[in-house]
Amino acid sequence: MTVCVQRVLSASVSVAGEVCAAIDRGLLVLLGVEQGDTEENALFLARKCVGLRIFEDENGKMNRSLADIGGKLLVVSNFTLCGDWAKGRRPSFTRAEAPEKAKALCELLVNACRQEGFAVETGVFGADMQVSLVNDGPVTLLLDTNRLS
Repeated sequence: MTVCVQRVLSASVSVAGEVCAAIDRGLLVLLGVEQGDTEENALFLARKCVGLRIFEDENGKMNRSLADIGGKLLVVSNFTLCGDWAKGRRPSFTRAEAPEKAKALCELLVNACRQEGFAVETGVFGADMQVSLVNDGPVTLLLDTNRLS
C-alpha cells in the first residue's frame, strides 16, 4: 500500500465539475492499494499519516502533527500509485488491487483516521476526479508498506 502525503493549505476534489470534498489546512493523502495489501497495512498507514510531525512549530521546525494544528485530511484513492513503469512507456497497473477489495481497504484507512478524532473528507472511489491543492512547503512524502524492513 502506498500513500503520497502532501501538506496543504487547502485541497479539494471535484467530480463532473462539482466539488465533492474540500479541506483547509491539513493533509492530502493519495492512496494506492496493491494486490496483497492487508487491513494491517491500512491501519498502519492511518496511524502514520495522522501522527506525522510535518507541520512547523514556532521555531520553524517540522515538529507538529495534524492533531497539534487542528488539521483535516482529504483521502483520495489513486490506483496509478501502483503503476509499474519499468518497461516501455505506458505504465502497467496489474499490481493494483481489485476495486472491491481496494475500496474496502480505503474505507478502513478513512474510518481509522476518523476513530482517532480527525475530520476526513474523501474523493469518490473509482470516479474520474480532479484534485486541486495548495501544497504547503512544498512538503510531500511517499509512504510505502512494501518498503518496510
